[in-house]
Amino acid sequence: MAPESTLIGRTFISTGHGQRVKAGMDKKRLEYFKKKLVARREELTKTIARTQEEGRTADEDPTVDLADKAANSYTKEFLFGMTNTDRTILNMIDAALKRIQEDEYGVCANCQEELQQKRLEAVPWAKHCLACQEKMEQGLLQ
Repeated sequence: MAPESTLIGRTFISTGHGQRVKAGMDKKRLEYFKKKLVARREELTKTIARTQEEGRTADEDPTVDLADKAANSYTKEFLFGMTNTDRTILNMIDAALKRIQEDEYGVCANCQEELQQKRLEAVPWAKHCLACQEKMEQGLLQ
């Protein structure tokens, strides 16, 4: 059996020819992040449903005056804006769960470097390392 060494949470297996091959994030960490993502997904799904219901009921009262209608309209627009943001995050969470299934989670989609533990703790659905994320936000990556 080939000797193993661990480097920043990723297991590498020596091929015996001076090369090392990535063997994926260890199962314990992978399961931890999967649970975290699933919990956040459930939370967002509930929030989206509640926000949509609040948006629908925001202007059902026919007796409100014009100022109240304007305030309700603003509130409704704000709630739907929040829903769009939540849906975007929900899509990123689904993509991260897919990366877990495909054993690609925790690796930058651009440079293939391992994502830092702190980054995954803060943003478990992160697809890029900080350097590549900054490049993406500047429009230098797609």
